[in-house]
Amino acid sequence: MSTIRRLWLGLGALLAVSFAVMLWLGVDLVHTAPPVPDRVVTQSGHTLYTKADIERGRQVWQRMGGQQLGSIWGHGALVAPDWSADWLHRETEAMLELQARADTGQPYASLDAAEQARIQAKVKPLMRANTYDQAKNELVVSDMRAQAISAVAAHYESLFSNDPATHELRVDYAMRENTVADADDRRALTAFFHWAAWAAGTDRPGETNRTYTNNWPYEPLIGNQPTAGTFIWSVFSLLFLIGGIGLLAWHYAAYHGKEALPTPPAQDPLRGLTITPSMKATAKYFWVVVALFLVQILLGATTAHYQVEGQEAYGFKIAEILPYSLTRSWHTQLAVLWIATAWLGTGLFIAPAISGHEPKYQRAGVNFLFVCLLIIVVGAFAGQWFAVMQKLGLQYNFWFGHQGWEYVDIGRFWQAFLFIGLLLWLTLMGRALWPALKRKDEMSSIVGLLFLSTIAIGLFYGAGLMWGEHSHISVVEYWRWWVVHLWVEGFFEVFAVAVISFLFVKLGLLRGKSATINVLFATIVYLTGGVLGMFHHLYFAGTTTAAVALGACFSALEVVPLALIGLEAHETWSHSRATPWMERYRWPIMFFLAVSFWNLVGAGLFGFLINTPIALYYMQGLNLTPLHGHTALFGVYGMLGIGLMLFSLRSLRPQVRWPTGLLRGAFWSMNIGLGLMALLTLLPMGVLQLNAALEHGYWYARSAEFMARPLIHMLVWMRMPGDLVFASGALLLSLFVLRLWVGARREQA
Repeated sequence: MSTIRRLWLGLGALLAVSFAVMLWLGVDLVHTAPPVPDRVVTQSGHTLYTKADIERGRQVWQRMGGQQLGSIWGHGALVAPDWSADWLHRETEAMLELQARADTGQPYASLDAAEQARIQAKVKPLMRANTYDQAKNELVVSDMRAQAISAVAAHYESLFSNDPATHELRVDYAMRENTVADADDRRALTAFFHWAAWAAGTDRPGETNRTYTNNWPYEPLIGNQPTAGTFIWSVFSLLFLIGGIGLLAWHYAAYHGKEALPTPPAQDPLRGLTITPSMKATAKYFWVVVALFLVQILLGATTAHYQVEGQEAYGFKIAEILPYSLTRSWHTQLAVLWIATAWLGTGLFIAPAISGHEPKYQRAGVNFLFVCLLIIVVGAFAGQWFAVMQKLGLQYNFWFGHQGWEYVDIGRFWQAFLFIGLLLWLTLMGRALWPALKRKDEMSSIVGLLFLSTIAIGLFYGAGLMWGEHSHISVVEYWRWWVVHLWVEGFFEVFAVAVISFLFVKLGLLRGKSATINVLFATIVYLTGGVLGMFHHLYFAGTTTAAVALGACFSALEVVPLALIGLEAHETWSHSRATPWMERYRWPIMFFLAVSFWNLVGAGLFGFLINTPIALYYMQGLNLTPLHGHTALFGVYGMLGIGLMLFSLRSLRPQVRWPTGLLRGAFWSMNIGLGLMALLTLLPMGVLQLNAALEHGYWYARSAEFMARPLIHMLVWMRMPGDLVFASGALLLSLFVLRLWVGARREQA
């Protein structure tokens, strides 16, 4: 049996086993997620909330921006509090106050340390006891706890209105006035927040000292602290990491680099590439990539500025037009959209180049898909504006407004439309690749892997359609991470590796067989950790210890390929110097080199910083999370998208002299700007928040009291140098693309 065949069988077996385990844990999550009671009642028989209130409250939360304004269970935006942690702490403080007055007649704050410890010891079991009645599907609370719930609810009803008493807090949280205009909606919102906090603070049935969210958030007042499993599986994840690195290093020492590289051809093989009508039609995709990239940067700067002025931008009341939850929604979604568009455009460009075949009506299909993408972006973003501005009713919000789930916020109608668009892209790719798929040569496996990754990209976005408007939040999180982790971070990367390998083979820099073996092996190594590693996003989303164990161990393996990233970078650099004509591809390859660097730093170092259960327990939702997010999402996938775009543009405009000075400035500005953003703001702010969480509890690290400190505001302002340098790089890149068509000069023969 050939090596390539063995690798294909290994990849197939890996995917079969991994997805079987994924689905098994999904079924387990459905049965073990925190229950949503029909009623929340007091011991004296008074109904506080109904299931309808909780469900409506979640709809209200989603319409106002959901995870784009504060967070739930640690997932979401960073300026406002985590509402589940904030409610839990406020309710605990209210219970301490009520218990202190009942026992001593004195305020809790006036008691000495010993008496406060005694009161805490009485309140802790009251908060942690699971009083859910499964037979009646009711949550029963004491009359004292009902008073505490009512007090916290009154605070939130004031906060989400335009009550002057909580105006300053709204400014600190970057909330617009009258965030939720209707009083009944505000009351329902408190029902949802109460339920989310209850699940985070009460023990699972039959468990001791382990809540539905595995004791997240850290709340010393009720004994919420890391579970035994959190410690144990963090240790095992380190063992998996060390073992994986050792095996990979052995493989490289034994097999890598044993075959001599081919002699590069005397002339650029792609210079004479026939550009078909559909390939020419992809140019507009890359123009849109640049436009979306610029808008995303502008929205990112606006979103960051909200951290210091709250409701304004240099005195202008921007929150009344573009609230924080909206600018952040568009900023995060545009990041995925422009990167995905770059990759989709590259696929449509390269497919006919691979096969040498232009299917009938291919150009019409490429143009039609482009129009569909524009309609989706405009329609989805308009719907979100109407939703957040409270101009869209709850009955229409799920379909046309704001779903509230970070990275998959767009309304279900637009989500389904995008899925259909991806299926169209899959069809266009398949039609163009089909002749190459039928050929049996040394490139067959790379083309096959490219096509399979295309199928996965087309189909796996469908995971975002697997939840409904009233699906349990734990189930939504499960499917949401299928999209964010497997679709964005998984199969797009396989697609990119296959495309890059094909390009290097086509340029005569790699042998087809060795490139195929390397691509298949790299895919196996990456997906070994990448598929089941998804569960590290779900440690505290209602899952059991099994998900924590698998997520910890397999997500550690995601870091393994990055341990030898220097070899990959060296090889890429060697390719760029293999022959004089490779100077034409210097800057696309430089962006691939940047991918290697940020893979190590952003995905590797900063990713593993927050990856283990014990680390993420304290760091989830702090600024150490976007430290990883920014450096990995743009540093890896953004740089990769730009590199692929530049490769396509090199062939689209073969006779045009490239203004390399613009590219040089763009490359270094974006890399330096991203580094400054990470080191001057996100890293120090995250470390300060981590210290605050360890000393006082998670709630404090996200509180207005902490986030409004002058030092934090100074660190936010420190983003400006990095943001300006980064933005200048994006402008230079945009000018470069413009110069390829406007005022272009022909390259000398």
